[in-house]
Amino acid sequence: MKLSAHSRRTFLQGGSATLATAAMAPYLAAKSMAPGGSEMLRIGLVGCGGRGGGAAADALRADANVKLVAMGDVFQDHLESKHTELTQTADIAAKVDVPPERRFVGFDAYKQVIDASDVVLLCTTPHFRPLHMRAAVEAKKHMFVEKPVAVDAPGVRSILESARLARESKLNVVSGLCYRYMFAKRAIMERVHGGDIGDIVAMETTYNTNGLWHRGRKDGWSDMEWQIRNWLYFTWLSGDHITEQHIHSLDKIAWAMKDEYPAKVTSSGGRVQRTDPMYGNVYDHFNTVYEWKNGVRAFSSCRQWNGASTDVSDHLYGTRGSAHLQTHAIKGEKSWRWRSEDDDNMYQNEHNELFASIRAGKVIDNGEYMANSTLMAIMARMAAYSGQTITWEQAMNSSEDLTPPQYAWAKAPGSEIAIPGVTKFA
Repeated sequence: MKLSAHSRRTFLQGGSATLATAAMAPYLAAKSMAPGGSEMLRIGLVGCGGRGGGAAADALRADANVKLVAMGDVFQDHLESKHTELTQTADIAAKVDVPPERRFVGFDAYKQVIDASDVVLLCTTPHFRPLHMRAAVEAKKHMFVEKPVAVDAPGVRSILESARLARESKLNVVSGLCYRYMFAKRAIMERVHGGDIGDIVAMETTYNTNGLWHRGRKDGWSDMEWQIRNWLYFTWLSGDHITEQHIHSLDKIAWAMKDEYPAKVTSSGGRVQRTDPMYGNVYDHFNTVYEWKNGVRAFSSCRQWNGASTDVSDHLYGTRGSAHLQTHAIKGEKSWRWRSEDDDNMYQNEHNELFASIRAGKVIDNGEYMANSTLMAIMARMAAYSGQTITWEQAMNSSEDLTPPQYAWAKAPGSEIAIPGVTKFA
C-alpha cells in the first residue's frame, strides 16, 4: 500500500556537528560490501542510550572485520558517555573509530550517521523509528531495528512500507524482538508449531515488573528536553509501557500463533501508583484480552509497580498439553524441556545472524512481524485509553498521529492522561 506517513515526520534542523569532509572521505568512498566478501563493514549507531550501547557492542562482536565509525544522538552527553564506555570495553575498543567529527548531535544526526555506514543500528526512542528506518532504506543500508518500531498506527504503516522497500532492495532488516533469536525459544516454538501441545485453545502472558528509571528535571531544560530525557513516561515517545516493554511478551504470543494477529482486543488500565506529574501521561498497568478469528483468546497483564510481586511468563494451553515459554518446558502427552550447554545470548545471536547474512549475500526480513507485533501492543493501548473494543482493522487504519508540531528545544506535546469512556478512539 502507498502511504504518506513518511512525509508527516519531518524534522527541524537540529544542532548536529558539521560533517568533516576530509575525515569522512575514506568512509564515504568505500564501496558497499560484496556478497561473500571480507571487506570492512562500517557500523553506525543512531541513539546512544543503554540499548544503543548494547547493540553497538554486540554488533562489534559479531564479525571480525567491522568498525563503529559514526554515532548520533540528540544529546551530546549521551553520545560522549556511550563513546567513552565503548572505547573502554577491552574486547571491542580497537573496533571503535569515531573521532569528534563523526559524532553527530541533534534531531537530524541520523542523516550523517546513515551516510557514513554500511550497517546502521536504529536505537533511539521508539517515536523516531519510522523516520529513521525510511532514511536507512532510501540510503540502501542494512539495519538493526530496535523494538518497538512505532508508537501509533501511521508509524506502523510507515514501517510496513519501509519494510516493503527494503525487501525490494534486498536489505537485511533484523528486529530487536530478541526472543525470536534465542535458540531455546526457537526449539520450543518448533514443537508448538509441530503439534506437541495440540491445537492452542488459550494463552496467558504476563510482564509484571517494578518501576524503571527516571532522570528527574534540571534547571534549564525545556519541556521538550525534559520529556525526551524521560521518554518512558510520555506516550508520544514510548507508546506507553505496554508497547515499549510488554511487546516482547506479545510478540511471543503472535509467534506461537504463526504470526496470525488477533481480530480484536479489549483492555483496561490506569495509574494507581505512578500518579505524580513527573510520570507524564502513561499508565502503570494494563489488563488485556486478545481474541483471534478462531475464538482463541490470550489474557495479557503488564504493570510497573514498585514493591509489588514480579512475574515475566508466557503459557500456551493446547488440546494435548501446555507450553511454558520462559522455562522452555512442555507438559502433557509429549513432555519436554530444553537442555543445552551452548551459549544462548539472544542479544548477541541477532547480530551474529545479521552480519553472517550480509557476508553470505542473503537477506533476513523481520519487517512484517516487527510492525504487526508493535500494532498488537498499540491496539491494546488504544482500547484501554478509550474503553472501547478495537478491531485489528480499526487499529491499522487509525488516524491517531502522536507526532508533535515541531522538534525544537522549547514547547513539547501536552501530557493529558487518557480517561476510558471519555478519551475517543481516533
